This record gives sequence, C-alpha cells and structure tokens, in this order.
Amino acid sequence: MSYFKAGDTISGQEATAQMTIRNQDGSSTIEELFYAKDLDATCEILKTEVKTLGKRGTQHKPNGWNGTGTMTIYYATSLFRRMAIQYIKTGVPVYFDLMVTNHDPASSIGAQTTVLKNCTIDSVSLTKFDVESDVLDETIDFTFDDADLLDEFGQPVLGD
Repeated sequence: MSYFKAGDTISGQEATAQMTIRNQDGSSTIEELFYAKDLDATCEILKTEVKTLGKRGTQHKPNGWNGTGTMTIYYATSLFRRMAIQYIKTGVPVYFDLMVTNHDPASSIGAQTTVLKNCTIDSVSLTKFDVESDVLDETIDFTFDDADLLDEFGQPVLGD
C-alpha cells in the first residue's frame, strides 16, 4: 500500500507574497509582503436552488462566485491605512493583485503560485495599541474578482 510522505507536506513558513498596486496615474508599485503572518483567500461558488417535478430533493445550479480573503500582518506598515484614507478622502479605491507562491524545498511536489486579481480592502485598522501585547498585528479583510494559477504542485513521490 502506498502512502503520502510527511516530507511532502508544505511548511506554512515556506511562502512568498507580493502585491502589485495600481496607482491612479496608471503606473504600478510592487510591495513585498515580508511582514505578513498569514493569508487565506476563498472562492465561494454561488448556487441557485432548483426544484423540479419528478425529484423530491432540491438541486443546485452554480451561477457565480465570490472571492474573499483575510490577511494578518505585523503592525509595521502604513500602506493599508494610506489605501483606506485615499478612499475616505477621494472616493477612489485602490486596486491591487496579490501573488502567493508556496514552495517548500524539502517537498518533492514543487511550487504553487496563485494570483488574486482586482483586490480591494474591506477593513483595516486606522490606529492601534495594546499595552498587553509584545508584538502588534492586524487583520485585513479583502475581496477579489478574478484569480489565476500560474504554477501547480506536482504529484508527490509516494512511499511504499
């Protein structure tokens, strides 16, 4: 019987992440997210319930999707506050793409690179302190409306 080798699990610390921010003048800026602690983006498939004659159960027809994400970062950048304040002052949102590569060199499955497109922030802390905390962090919620998979994990080498 074959089995999945523990060495092919992906370490949570073996990732890179960067943002490509679209500026108002049409240029773009790349921001390395070296201060990120975690990121999780979800694609929710939206469905319509369909009831038909001859079937007692409810069927489901996919009719769209919704992309949402959450990122926790160390409280060490003003970037996201600038984005929020730009929207507050001008009504113009800041759009960005997020690219995340998971690559654990100890694993045989290689790398996976995902790009989340047309992201916008939903919420961000404008200021923060905590006298009980040794290290401040913050959670940033965002949405996105497109995604690409640039690199895919390969097949693992199975154990015997």
